[in-house]
Amino acid sequence: MTLWWDWIAQFMARGGPLLWVLAGVVLISWMLMMERALYLLRRFPAQAAQWQAQWQARSDRTGWTAEACREGILGRAERGLNAHLNFIKALVAICPMLGLLGTVTGMISVFDVMAAQGTGNPKLMSAGIAMATLPTMAGMVAALAGLFVHARLQKHSQRALHRLANALPREN
Repeated sequence: MTLWWDWIAQFMARGGPLLWVLAGVVLISWMLMMERALYLLRRFPAQAAQWQAQWQARSDRTGWTAEACREGILGRAERGLNAHLNFIKALVAICPMLGLLGTVTGMISVFDVMAAQGTGNPKLMSAGIAMATLPTMAGMVAALAGLFVHARLQKHSQRALHRLANALPREN
């Protein structure tokens, strides 16, 4: 455990302080993604069953009030299914931008070393170059993984809503 933590701490130190900010954004986005996955697997099916029972208990399923009730159920379901998805998408979009900001700050430190020490000592410049490349790589990896999971969550939410809409039939 300590070797793993030491490796993470060393990686974060080489990447600069923006890597910690990026880690925080990634942590928040993954927590929200896990919450959405749990909602889709556990809570929504129970809610959908309640809504279906509520719909089946109606004696009138043909009038405009029945249609308004059906649309209300589907609206509540859609709000529940799409909760946090836009925020997750925004957090995922921020990841490469934070990586780019880390690149800029790392290159500034490289230029500072070059101005103070000259270009004769590549070891001094390597720390700044690492600080410039590591956040970019981390931001891109986090964004790619986040985009994939967000797309899957959105697709599952759309399918669940479609299944619920089909389970609440209109009778003519």
